[in-house]
Amino acid sequence: MYDQLKTTTLTGTVRQFQWTNPHCFIQLVAKDDKGQDVEWSLEMTAPVHLQRLGWRKSSLKPGDRITVKFHPLRNGEPGGNVLEAFTADGKPVGKPA
Repeated sequence: MYDQLKTTTLTGTVRQFQWTNPHCFIQLVAKDDKGQDVEWSLEMTAPVHLQRLGWRKSSLKPGDRITVKFHPLRNGEPGGNVLEAFTADGKPVGKPA
C-alpha cells in the first residue's frame, strides 16, 4: 500500500488528529504545485504504540503547522504512512525535547 522505498516531506496545517484504534491518522492540508489546498490522510500506528513514543491525544490540534516525513501511497493519492513529525519550530512531535 505504501512505497517504502520513497520518503516524502510535506508541510501543512493539521485539520484533524484522529486518536483511534486500530490506527491514528493526521489529516493534513497542504498546497499542491498549483497552490491549491489538498488534504492528505497520513496513517500512523495504534495509540498504545504512539504513547510509548511520547505521543498523546493532545500532541496535535487543528490549526497546528507541522512538517511530516512519510512513505507515500503507491497509487499516488494524497496519503501515506508517517515516519516523523515536527512542529513549525522544528521540534519533533511525540518525543521529549
